[in-house]
Amino acid sequence: MSWLTSAFEPAFMQRALLAGVLAVVATSVVGTWVVIRGLTFLGDALAHGVVPGLALATLWGFSPFLGAITAALVMGMAVSIVSRRTTLREDTGIGLLFVGMLALGVIIVSRSDSFATDVTNLLFGEVLGVTTSDLMVQAAVAAAVVVTGALLYRPLLALSFNPAKATTLGMRPRWTHAALMVMLAAPIVASFQAIGTLLVFGLLVGPPATASLLVKRISTAIVLSVGIGVIWVVVGLSISFHYGTAGGATVAALAVAGFFATLVVVELRKAVGSRHGKRPDHIGDDR
Repeated sequence: MSWLTSAFEPAFMQRALLAGVLAVVATSVVGTWVVIRGLTFLGDALAHGVVPGLALATLWGFSPFLGAITAALVMGMAVSIVSRRTTLREDTGIGLLFVGMLALGVIIVSRSDSFATDVTNLLFGEVLGVTTSDLMVQAAVAAAVVVTGALLYRPLLALSFNPAKATTLGMRPRWTHAALMVMLAAPIVASFQAIGTLLVFGLLVGPPATASLLVKRISTAIVLSVGIGVIWVVVGLSISFHYGTAGGATVAALAVAGFFATLVVVELRKAVGSRHGKRPDHIGDDR
């Protein structure tokens, strides 16, 4: 226990812990719906899509949050235009913008005198350098995502499993989808300082996907995802403190590794159950 507690004695580690927990709360709420609806590729692309805005903010000296949210909105509109105005599938537009936005961001940062350092900070973050203002932004975004997720729970549920029924019930699935996209962009933008634009994807998908292997109800999966994510934040930061590894990368790696470890256990349990003639558990929904 002292191994864990000693890691969080310094004030900067306490801020890092709080930043990680706030990131987990926001990404777990929206990440559960992302996993259920199969939007993980879009989430990953959006995590890359904010890089040009962050790069311009770094180069020109204005608010990184403003640059990131602007880039996220531009990418979201571009994906919508490609999917609605052409005969191409949505994933084609996402893939093109995935690469294009990342490349543009790197090109912009290449104009900086500290190119290597700036690229590293943009992509991988610096969880140990989180400031009080960063925490305030994260707290506001996490609160907004939780409240929005609670208010839109039933519309999101209907959209995920029966969009046609959602329309007949007057739930406006198109607006619900747009709200989900805003909810998806918000924690990515707010958490880039803590875990980076690339590694935020690990928390966005890792804990929610792990929770979905263990429980059937979506509401329970969201809560369990938060708990799983917090565990990885605590353990990952402790490893980073004691062994000098990159904090954000360590947390994200644990989140991904935790999913595959859980998958192995679940599959072994199913195999044992089938040998004894038991029907294996399966993931359902709240319907």
